[in-house]
Amino acid sequence: MKDNFDFAAILADFGIGSGCEVKPLGDGLINHTYCVSDGDKPLYVLQQINTDIFTDVDMLQDNIGKVTSVLAASGKLTLHFIAAASTGKTYARHGGAVWRVSDYIANSRTISEVTPETARMTGRAIGEFEALLAPVASDLGETLPRFHDMEYRLEQFEEAVRADACGRVEELSDEIAYIRSNGDRATEPERLFRAGMLPKRVCHCDTKVSNLLFTPDGTEVKAVIDLDTVMPSLVFSDMGDFLRTAACSTAEDEPDRSKISFRRDIYDAAMEGYLESATFLTDDERRLLPTAPWRFAFMQAVRFLTDYINGDTYYRTSYPGHNLVRARAQIKLAEEINVK
Repeated sequence: MKDNFDFAAILADFGIGSGCEVKPLGDGLINHTYCVSDGDKPLYVLQQINTDIFTDVDMLQDNIGKVTSVLAASGKLTLHFIAAASTGKTYARHGGAVWRVSDYIANSRTISEVTPETARMTGRAIGEFEALLAPVASDLGETLPRFHDMEYRLEQFEEAVRADACGRVEELSDEIAYIRSNGDRATEPERLFRAGMLPKRVCHCDTKVSNLLFTPDGTEVKAVIDLDTVMPSLVFSDMGDFLRTAACSTAEDEPDRSKISFRRDIYDAAMEGYLESATFLTDDERRLLPTAPWRFAFMQAVRFLTDYINGDTYYRTSYPGHNLVRARAQIKLAEEINVK
């Protein structure tokens, strides 16, 4: 992306004076993010919201406002977004794009390596986050409708198989058979929800460890960040998605499937931390919680394979067949998890 925006005008709309330096921050794939600093001192985070993904910006920012209000009222450190003069809301439009500004959280850092101890801290932080926000589940909208809905992902998969847009289905008999043979098990939570036996919870829905801020020494979680995907979901979303990546021995696109295994030490530590703080769980949620990592590895296999069949139209790929490699790796991970 070319940074040809008038950053001074954008920042002025949020009450930030001239003289600040704007530099790219992080490597996020959805929104474009910048650090606004005064010399060497970071002051704010400026983001261009991806409105192709988040089409309802009012809902997005309203969700975030409700979430951060609850967290702040409970004494938790959280993101603080600044209202723009032009809109009176926590976003503004400039140069054909939508922008928002939040305060920079100082004296914190992200981590990339997951150990049993950081997994335990992450699990505890996720459970506490969900517990604090449980009362507002009915107040939030779905910023990404049906994002973690397994039935919906299987519907998309079957549509892709029927259309066979690129003539790739014939080579996928083993993968298609695996998905179809496990679809009933994977969709049990959706059926229980429709029967009134499972509630929707407020979930983060993007629980990679890099979406937590830790103290500088890495011994404590300071804040949960990247709140765009916080919305009502079945409770398995957060721990399932976290453990799918954190407890996998390799990257999610490892081509040598013999290297792929599921780290039980990470799983045990994360679940121990989560159950310490997620005291709101029902009996059915507790019964199904151990299947969450399997379910999310399976869901990601379905999504990667669907995109491969459709001609690689959704996920960014680095080489021909990349999505198929990803799908096969996730199937292998699901087999390694194999929680009965």
